[in-house]
Amino acid sequence: MEHDIYLKPTGTIDSGHPDIRGAAERLTGNCRTDEEKARSLFYFVRDEIHYNVYMLSTFIEDFRASVVLSRKKGYCVQKAVLLAALLRASAIPSRLAFAKIRNHRMPEELRAQTGIDNLPSHGYTQVFLHGTWISVTPAFDRKLCETLNVPACDFDGENDALLSGTDLAGRPYIEYLEKYEPQADLPFEWMHGRIFPIWGAKRPWVKEADSKGHVMPLSGYRFK
Repeated sequence: MEHDIYLKPTGTIDSGHPDIRGAAERLTGNCRTDEEKARSLFYFVRDEIHYNVYMLSTFIEDFRASVVLSRKKGYCVQKAVLLAALLRASAIPSRLAFAKIRNHRMPEELRAQTGIDNLPSHGYTQVFLHGTWISVTPAFDRKLCETLNVPACDFDGENDALLSGTDLAGRPYIEYLEKYEPQADLPFEWMHGRIFPIWGAKRPWVKEADSKGHVMPLSGYRFK
């Protein structure tokens, strides 16, 4: 079938893992349609898996959906992988999408640490519903959005749910600079080539204090 590749488990989108299957069943047990299931899974990943950019890693095992689920935190790509896995565990086709974005509200500490003003491999999820692919972004949880005074990304089950171009005060927020071809699996080598020049070899920093005062070893790198 045309969408079989988007339903199969992979090394990172481990939708056959017992924890992933169990979570998917628990979250969709009362849902009657795929649309309802997708919305339930989206809001779980958005709000219950807390966003933390410092969970970024240059090791593939830190992107495994079951690992992200157990840690209950992740950055955009890790959360996108988890949502894709939960969707596949619910028999809903899913894939990953990536973009180069500029976050005009990027924290100054992060800007100083990385030496960049754009994010070269922002990740989100695409779900197949109503005969078409819909882009959804579960990255920033509602609590974080309220703290930053930016719009939370809401998904109605029918339309794309991408990050807003402006914050709640009308100031520039997210700018999509370039979008890349969607992928059935995590393109880790491609991502590693974009992460490593900025961060160097890195494991997730689980505790917030781990990131304080840290400057990336290759923070002078610039992506064209």
